[in-house]
Amino acid sequence: MSNSWTAQSVLDLTRAFQPVCILAAAAELDVFQLVADGRNTAAKIARKMHGNQRGTAVLLDALAALKLLVKKNDRYTAAPGTLDLLTSRGRGTVLAMVRHQANCLRRWGQLAAVVTSGKPAQAAASICGLEADYAAFIEAMDNLSRPVADGIIASLPKLRFTHLLDVGGASGSWTIAFLTAYRGAKATLFDLPVVMPQARRRLGEAGLLDRVKLASGNFETDALPPGADLAWVSAIVHQNSREQNRKLFKKIHRVLAPGGQILIRDILMEESHTAPIAGALFAVNMLVATAAGGTYTVGELSEDLRSTGFHKVKVIRRDEGMHAVLAATKMD
Repeated sequence: MSNSWTAQSVLDLTRAFQPVCILAAAAELDVFQLVADGRNTAAKIARKMHGNQRGTAVLLDALAALKLLVKKNDRYTAAPGTLDLLTSRGRGTVLAMVRHQANCLRRWGQLAAVVTSGKPAQAAASICGLEADYAAFIEAMDNLSRPVADGIIASLPKLRFTHLLDVGGASGSWTIAFLTAYRGAKATLFDLPVVMPQARRRLGEAGLLDRVKLASGNFETDALPPGADLAWVSAIVHQNSREQNRKLFKKIHRVLAPGGQILIRDILMEESHTAPIAGALFAVNMLVATAAGGTYTVGELSEDLRSTGFHKVKVIRRDEGMHAVLAATKMD
């Protein structure tokens, strides 16, 4: 982006939402799966999706203009690579993340009202429905984490633990990475009951169910399972206010073995809260999506950890995005 703004660069920025909306609609309508079986006309695709023919044709043409589909005469096929990325069973699928970003977009559209009221945006379901939207969120977190988890765990200093507590562990991406790297360890994955079927399936596919206890609960209201000497808090602190984080850290401190560690994976902000830019933008995402969430500095998180009985707080992995890691140790 230029250091000197012009009318054209401002207008270009205001139009940046348009390709995003086109891709989001295609993801919600499962367009790429619908074109996967061969060359299809707009009329045929409209029938498959129970959609309006004119609307379908306009959307397909826009996708072709963006090089996400290929149009030849009046027929559409998937562009190279898109079936792997934008169908549910593609080898590198990010379909759930695209659908999740579409849900974020609906909230971001209410930003001015949120700034005025101080209240999060009103939730609006996609055409898939609220249950499917939540499933897309859980799947989207796996889309982000699964490809990088092994490398991130390998990049950390050598850890000494026997029992991992994966707080809010969702479908198990990080539990799998930890137990793959540390073959003598076991784990407890703690999260809401609704995500347990996904976690059980993924851990089963990884051959790790005999080393993992699945514990259902809500870390905001329920006690955490005891016995771990390492707690992994991944992409959670940004959902909370600092007060909520201190309550969570107290719960973790209570159940950790003496000398146990807490590792926090999240965006770490500079003191100005204006960098990294990914963190400043993600703070807006938390503004529209949560009552009190945000992105925090090392100093803020350190203060909150120390106030709840942790010490030796240090950054053990630096990253401009969500993959920075902060460590602290439970005082004996």
